[in-house]
Amino acid sequence: MQITGAELFVKALLAEQVDTLFAYPGGQAIDLFDALYGVEGIRVILPRHEQGLVHAADGYARSTGKVGVCLVTSGPGATNLVTGIATANYDSVPLVCFTGQVSTGLIGNDAFQEVDIVGITRSITKYAVTVRKREDLAAVIKKAFFIARSGKPGVVLVDLPKDIQQAKGSDCCPKQVEIRGYKPNTRVHMGQIRKSLECLKQAKRPVFLLGGGVKIARAGREMTALMEKTGIPCVTTIMGKGAVATDHPLYVGNLGIHGSYAANIAISQCDVLFSIGVRFNDRITGKVSEFAPNAVIIHVDIDPASISRNIEVDIPIVADARNAVQVLLEHADACSCEEWRKQIALWKKEYPLTVSESAQSGDGVQGTMSFTPQAVMCGINRIFQQAVITTDVGQNQMWATQFLELSERKQMLTSGGLGTMGYGLPAAIGAKLGNPDLDVIAICGDGGIQMNIQEMATAVVYELPVIICILNNGYLGNVRQWQEMFFNRRYSATCLRRRKSCPSACSAPSSACPAYTPDFIRLAESYGAKAIRVTKQEEIGPALEAAKESKTVPVVIEFLIEPERNVLPIVPPGNPLSNMIMKSNGMITEKKNKITESYGVITEHNDMDMEGGKR
Repeated sequence: MQITGAELFVKALLAEQVDTLFAYPGGQAIDLFDALYGVEGIRVILPRHEQGLVHAADGYARSTGKVGVCLVTSGPGATNLVTGIATANYDSVPLVCFTGQVSTGLIGNDAFQEVDIVGITRSITKYAVTVRKREDLAAVIKKAFFIARSGKPGVVLVDLPKDIQQAKGSDCCPKQVEIRGYKPNTRVHMGQIRKSLECLKQAKRPVFLLGGGVKIARAGREMTALMEKTGIPCVTTIMGKGAVATDHPLYVGNLGIHGSYAANIAISQCDVLFSIGVRFNDRITGKVSEFAPNAVIIHVDIDPASISRNIEVDIPIVADARNAVQVLLEHADACSCEEWRKQIALWKKEYPLTVSESAQSGDGVQGTMSFTPQAVMCGINRIFQQAVITTDVGQNQMWATQFLELSERKQMLTSGGLGTMGYGLPAAIGAKLGNPDLDVIAICGDGGIQMNIQEMATAVVYELPVIICILNNGYLGNVRQWQEMFFNRRYSATCLRRRKSCPSACSAPSSACPAYTPDFIRLAESYGAKAIRVTKQEEIGPALEAAKESKTVPVVIEFLIEPERNVLPIVPPGNPLSNMIMKSNGMITEKKNKITESYGVITEHNDMDMEGGKR
């Protein structure tokens, strides 16, 4: 039977069991939208911007484990996907993005709304291709889904010229696909497993380091069982948090620039570091030459290119995380590290992760706030036992990753690799569409929420009761914190209250600062959402409870927090993880046991014997 390429496109999506398509129409994709009209089984979601569209597909994919699917037109429609494509690809999210394109005869002639989207995205996708022949269309689509979901997941972009959409041809869709030279390895090399187990047997201070790969592989249960069988404590990256329950007694915390004291020191003093599904990027390593300096490093990753790229490892294991953990669980024995566990517990007790008592905001434009961001996260922990939580990027993300309690029933979606502001709201929309029976919460900063705030309309029209928590401090808070701590309080372009009439230089908020723009309550209500403003700690719980009761309408909760509240601990630039600023008004030097009245660092404990140098 002869059908158009557009009709074959729809048939191929149905064959891949695509039930949700995030799409925005345009001239070079109109034939595809016409073929989708009235089709049973595919729900077409129309966001309000293509960047919001691709983040929504990302949130859908992360929260469901399915491939997220996008469709946009050529030119600006395609280029508006770029940030979302990079966001998803850095975090190994399986997406297939279809872009309309001018007819093949016009490609390269600077036609209206023509861009080389394959060339633009080649470095930020797993695979990108323009379909040049109608007879290749079905096979290319099949290949796209296979590549996106197999091996290390990622983004595939398929560019569809208009004449290919209109041309008639076979209606056959291939059942399988064979790609020469692409054979992702998922099997586990037993020789490397034996070497790693022998290291663990001899270890006195072992640590498991879990990254996003453990969550992608859905290996949380197996990993928890492995921790319990071996007795080895576990540290996570931001992307790995939630792979095991954060209230598990063997869970230490996040490591990295804003990691907990116990986690950073445990990594700095361990003698075996068993890392699974980790990129070892600069946000978690600190000074590379002093990262886990006395440890034998074992690295499990499905992508061989990720191993020894940033941190040289001693025992590489190329395998799917879940398969590797299952094999380890079968052969591992209990580890003799009771004293090590006691030491880590002592560090957690001595230096718990908590927001400092007060910020340095003086009389503050928002008055003296009676609650901290930690109190907001604790309210979410208490009220929502099963949920999907998304975040934007900045201080809101750091407080969420520090204080949210996560488990198999409560997961967090965040932009870890690219660090994309504006991710939280559209990702929450995608997560809610994929998980209609779960509470979905977006934690956003007042800066990040405005980057894709138009997607509030999407939540309203599709009757998605997402809960949008805006932590409003009137600043681009993460950059402002760095300006305060490392640039002598030169607040350059970070104040969101700033107006033309303000002084040319300003280093602190005051009661004379202009009113904030916009008024988030009135803006939310103009979209048709419900809105609540919280200024006191006792209002946090009731606000969250009220939002939880909404069944068809999104709810915005604006939390007014202190303008100069900082995220601590922080590892200063160029420092090892063992050097952390712990307080806004002083430093603790471990060896001297004293506090000095300026910013400074806390240096690592030396109360554990360090046995020799690294390797």
